[in-house]
Amino acid sequence: GKDAGLMFLRELTVGGRWKSLLDRANFMFVPIFNVDGHEHASPYGRINQRGPDVTGWRTNAQNLNLNRDYTKVDTDEMRAMIAALDRWRPDLYMDIHVTDGADYQYDITFGWNAGVHSPQSARWLDATLSPAIRAALRDRGHIPGPLIPEDPAKGLTVVTLPPRFSTAYGDLRHIPSILVETHSLKPYEQRVLATLVLIQSTFQTLGTEGVGLKRAATVDTESRPNPVPLEWRVPQASPTVEMMDFLAVESHTLPSTISGATRVEYTGKPITKHLAVYRQNEVSLTVPRTKAYWIPAAWNDIVDRLKIHGIAVDRISVARDVDVDMYRLDDPKFDAEPFEGHVRVVAKPRIEQRRERFPAGSFRVSTEQPLGDLAAVLLEPASSDSFLQWGFFHSIFQRTEYAEAYVTEAMAEQMLASDPALKSEFEHRLATDEAFRASAEQRLDFFYSRTPFADPRWRLYPIARER
Repeated sequence: GKDAGLMFLRELTVGGRWKSLLDRANFMFVPIFNVDGHEHASPYGRINQRGPDVTGWRTNAQNLNLNRDYTKVDTDEMRAMIAALDRWRPDLYMDIHVTDGADYQYDITFGWNAGVHSPQSARWLDATLSPAIRAALRDRGHIPGPLIPEDPAKGLTVVTLPPRFSTAYGDLRHIPSILVETHSLKPYEQRVLATLVLIQSTFQTLGTEGVGLKRAATVDTESRPNPVPLEWRVPQASPTVEMMDFLAVESHTLPSTISGATRVEYTGKPITKHLAVYRQNEVSLTVPRTKAYWIPAAWNDIVDRLKIHGIAVDRISVARDVDVDMYRLDDPKFDAEPFEGHVRVVAKPRIEQRRERFPAGSFRVSTEQPLGDLAAVLLEPASSDSFLQWGFFHSIFQRTEYAEAYVTEAMAEQMLASDPALKSEFEHRLATDEAFRASAEQRLDFFYSRTPFADPRWRLYPIARER
């Protein structure tokens, strides 16, 4: 991307071959996004990649992958990129990479999210930009293809990525975004020239047809879907199966004496495979659109990250009592290992209707704004890219107050004697729940959790939904 972009800039300026393109469109270029990784240069940086002789490193100096940081915005680099997106509001955002994974004939692949948050923009990309790019690449001798999963032999899954990735993030904030992946096993010069053709044809198409994309993005920006989609899956029941001719490279699977598993060997012979295409475009999880989210002042780091995204946040100067829905998070599961600097967690949200007092200094995030969907994806705990699942709320799962066993034992005896329904419930748990019956801690907590001494906000997600 860097070399192709610099070549394109040369022809826009001193070379002059494409200077007239600037009459119809502007070009903003970030040659090096991961500066730390770029300077971590070595002949041994990319074992899966064919050239150049010296490469950079995948992660930055904090060992964080910038292409997993679009939502959590941990890195200075990503914060600067999002500030640029927010300030300049580009009509099209391009994110240029090199593949990992299988061998095949395509030397360049590209794609975008399926328009789950910006359907009008996705239609324009499918109908106008994609044919123009593919025609230009074929005219120059390249073989363009779709974004390809690691093992295409199992079929091609067209995924709807979560917004930690560039194209999904752009889709969510209504900035049309393209992911470009040149094929790591093709010669470096071929990859650069293919990228140059793609950039030039994209820029030329924007200059002649870009008004349609601007209109589409405006429609998407003004939409306020209800419910808000959070997750997607491949349709579970489809009357037909989509097929495509996949330009593959012949391979054989052999037993491996090294790994004890199997190994793949590519022969280099081009072949065509008839593969099924699975599109991950069925909504599997939604949430009703709320008027606003309420955030206590103590969680100012969350507010700061929302503001980095350009989301409008209001701070109240007078206390307010608000009817809200809040989530009690049951059965939390923490990952065994960290991922991108965080230990991720999932839990089962259970809604509680409450009337909460928000003191002066609390924050309100309205969803009636262009980035309202982004706010929902970041703040709804069921969302896979929520701040909750990224681990920003671990402290709410920590129980800090407790009762000594000898205190609870005495209370439990009194509670059983005075409450026949409680006694019946306790005896039923003993009879039907083996783990409960065998755990002194669970049995004592059965009673402690029903006393006024128990923490009423344990596992209560602090961000509320205004009713």
